[in-house]
Amino acid sequence: MRGRPAGRIADEIVGRPGRIALAFLVVTVLLAPGVALMETEPGTEPFTEAVPEADALEQVTLRFEPTFGPDEPTTQIIQYEERNALSREALSTQLRVVEQLRDREELRVIETTSPAGIVAAELDPTADTTKQKREAIEGATQSDLEGAIRAASDDPVFTSIVSEDFSPEAGEASAAIVVTTHAIPAGDEVLIDLQHDVTETVEGVDRRLLVFGSGIVEAEFRAIIFDSLAIVIPVAAVVILGLLLAAYRDPFDLALGLTAIVMTVVWTFGVAGYVGLPFNQMLIAVPILLLAIGIDFGIHMIDRYREKRIEGRSIAESMRTTAANLLVAYGLIAGTTVIGFGANVTSELQPIREFGVVTAIGMIFTLLIFGIYLPAAKVWLDRRREALALPEFDSSPIAGGESTLGRWLEAAAIPARTAPVAFLLAALLLTGAAAGYGAGVDTTFDVDDFLPAEEQPEYVHYFPGPMQPSEYTITRSINVIEDEFVAGEEDTITIHLRTDMTDDDALRRLVRVEENPPDSFVEVDGSAQSQSILVPIALAAEENPRIAVLVSRNDRTGDGIPDRNLDAVYDEVFDSEYGDLAREYLTEDRDETRIIISVRSEATTEEVTEDARAFVNRYRGEAVATGQIIINQSVAEEIFDTAVESFFGAIIVDGIFLILLYWILTRRASLGLLALLPIAVTVALLTATMRVLGIPFNALSTTILAISIGLGVDYTVHFTHRYHIESQSTDDPIEAIETTLRGTGGALTGTMLTTTLGLGSLVLAITPILGQFGLLTGLSIIYSYLTAHLLLPSLVVVLERIRG
Repeated sequence: MRGRPAGRIADEIVGRPGRIALAFLVVTVLLAPGVALMETEPGTEPFTEAVPEADALEQVTLRFEPTFGPDEPTTQIIQYEERNALSREALSTQLRVVEQLRDREELRVIETTSPAGIVAAELDPTADTTKQKREAIEGATQSDLEGAIRAASDDPVFTSIVSEDFSPEAGEASAAIVVTTHAIPAGDEVLIDLQHDVTETVEGVDRRLLVFGSGIVEAEFRAIIFDSLAIVIPVAAVVILGLLLAAYRDPFDLALGLTAIVMTVVWTFGVAGYVGLPFNQMLIAVPILLLAIGIDFGIHMIDRYREKRIEGRSIAESMRTTAANLLVAYGLIAGTTVIGFGANVTSELQPIREFGVVTAIGMIFTLLIFGIYLPAAKVWLDRRREALALPEFDSSPIAGGESTLGRWLEAAAIPARTAPVAFLLAALLLTGAAAGYGAGVDTTFDVDDFLPAEEQPEYVHYFPGPMQPSEYTITRSINVIEDEFVAGEEDTITIHLRTDMTDDDALRRLVRVEENPPDSFVEVDGSAQSQSILVPIALAAEENPRIAVLVSRNDRTGDGIPDRNLDAVYDEVFDSEYGDLAREYLTEDRDETRIIISVRSEATTEEVTEDARAFVNRYRGEAVATGQIIINQSVAEEIFDTAVESFFGAIIVDGIFLILLYWILTRRASLGLLALLPIAVTVALLTATMRVLGIPFNALSTTILAISIGLGVDYTVHFTHRYHIESQSTDDPIEAIETTLRGTGGALTGTMLTTTLGLGSLVLAITPILGQFGLLTGLSIIYSYLTAHLLLPSLVVVLERIRG
């Protein structure tokens, strides 16, 4: 199957190998600076940017500014101890931390909020400085201290920054938070350095304290990316180097193969850097995928060339035939793989789109480098070796002659020789069962997937110094906040309601809507547990007799909810000490309001989201349900849609592509169809395995179906392409199959072992999402290898019988 373009390219390769190799090396040098231009984009925010619920939450944040506005970033110092976090010593420590932070001008601390500061104000209202507050704490009697803590318990700010187990009577809490506000823009890059300095300052006072903030999160997300690469790449390099040495058995060929792999990575990320694509967690997998395809192409090129050389052909003739044939196969593989990976550009999620673009670019470069540069460099090198009489090494094909591997590979033809139809029927039943079971795979999106474990696994301690990961606090901080403090975003949803809140019935409607809530909502006395503008109204009425009279006078039913003259009520509450709290629930123009509803912690995100979307239909006006739970579920739904759409889109387009090209090149369109069937089996087996292992579709594993197509086509096209070539010289399909299994099957075996173990190194990554991805990709390669070798022989035999 030597097409004319491939033949002309092969002629150029053997005619001017030195010039071609030099040109590729020059391009590599030019693209290399682009790698350094890539910026990291850590975190999960890019996944949520296209989700409508995330836009809604952003609007809520802007319209109902919290106590600490978006332009004033905060740092939280978490005091988490087994003993009492409200003891004299603990409160004194909080104030010593605040004192140290305020003394450092570069930290730009403009405000601090701490349990110790609130308690000190109860003890001595005249204490203005942090030092005076600390003296008030340290000089108070134990009974006065306990009385001040009980008095502070009436302050909602105090209760929000002490743990949920706070006991006013005992004056005890297991954890507390000190909040510091900084006078710098929230999005400023300096925030990372600033919070690093905060960490150093806090650790100088007490190393048991945890520092948490957006700068810490971003810095640790970046460290996670580079630490994962620092572990995975060296391990993968050692494994791949060893297996490639066994596959090539020639240091010169090994050097060529490794050079081509490095060039592929440099070209891919060099172009990505020049066009401004950022490096995120998903792109960690790209170098590994390029290794997988590149190793396959390299082994096939060298192995097929050796087959021709053993037949006694010259360097030029051997490479001309090899390159002409394999360029066609590589073109088919690259085309279908680009379609498979490129199908991800249809996703609404930015990181998945970028993953699809970068991997598609990488595949095109893999085709060019391994299809043109590698054979040209091999011809140039072998001619120099002959001219200089350099030593010869083992240059036999991997499964050539009467090797044990060759005999084992031929055994894959036994079902095709004995009972191909029965074998295919059994495979069909297995595929159907696997596909039905695999359809139940879960889909999730959770920030925890991107975070390292709180305690690092033992094996990392055996790595040498440069491979040792950093110390992370983000996971521990998040766990402490979720476990110790009052339910936050993870246990609530937010309703953004646009309606005229001055209507007499506006507040009463809020109450009526919450009656008989859905099962996933927290229910109190038959209504949903919620926070709305009714909270500051009630608090203001309790503290201010004049507001209490105003509310009572405008409450015609006597239930404490005003139902007329609401504008006047709002004005009084906004002017009261609870005005800031009221603005968190109602806008100044009275046209928008926010309702926060508690949900059951045991309810699934899917249940909460479904109930919330139905619940907003009860409101009169324009209501949108949002919150982190709903955003995560929306991203999960988009992940699933991406997985399904990219798979079916890729399989359909790839099918058309292969059928047309096989018809054009061989007049056998059926071979293109055969190349797709084992991939369908692979996907069915893979999804069933995911469900068995409890691995869901997540931000990274959603690409595994498209990747399975890309990697699976690699195996099936090599087989069908080689079979077509061998079938030209024999009328016996079994003989052509056995030759294909022995020749191409040997190279595929080397490829499978190398890439599976190389990709398997991802399981050592320090984040669960990468470990799962490495496992799934390794399984995808194994399944692709097995289905290609076991199913294609029987499919080919049945096809030949149908053709007569």
